[in-house]
Amino acid sequence: MKFFKFSSVEKQHLIRAWAAISLAFAIVLAGGLFVKEFPDLLLVSAITVGTGFLFHELAHKYFAQRYGCWAEFRADNNMLFLAILMSFFGFVFAAPGAVMIQGTVTKKRNGVISIAGPATNIVLAAIFLGLKFISNPILAPISRYGLLINAWLAVFNLIPFGNIDGAKVLAWSKTAYFTVLSIGFVFLIIGFL
Repeated sequence: MKFFKFSSVEKQHLIRAWAAISLAFAIVLAGGLFVKEFPDLLLVSAITVGTGFLFHELAHKYFAQRYGCWAEFRADNNMLFLAILMSFFGFVFAAPGAVMIQGTVTKKRNGVISIAGPATNIVLAAIFLGLKFISNPILAPISRYGLLINAWLAVFNLIPFGNIDGAKVLAWSKTAYFTVLSIGFVFLIIGFL
């Protein structure tokens, strides 16, 4: 099986979700849609939240495909609309969609596929933390927000509830679950310092 094979439908769903999530978070960051800083904050949001979301989902897809499963991302248009709508009230609850998986998935495989997303956000948080040490006024907001949002994405997705990643990871390995969750909290704390 060829890894990272994308259908045209999946590409459209990924782009739609990335754009909607980036827009929603930019509206919150800017405090509105029609402010002078909005274009800059849209770029910051696309780089930080957009890549955090995109790489999180692609990590799930990669590991599912490694296990021989069919895996494609599907956007949830209702949740994308809700995210944009809520952003005008100053907050975002984002559930942009999910990677749909078909094939044989054991408890361990499901745990590995599920932890891949939050673990990817941890790696991205570390990269954005590293950027904080480069003295550059353009990188400063990107590094701070990238660190915070990716740490938050990791921690949030590890909530052990319903169909969120955390429940599947916890069912597979408590050690893996608490290790990634702890690192996520450490990065979150560093981001607020």
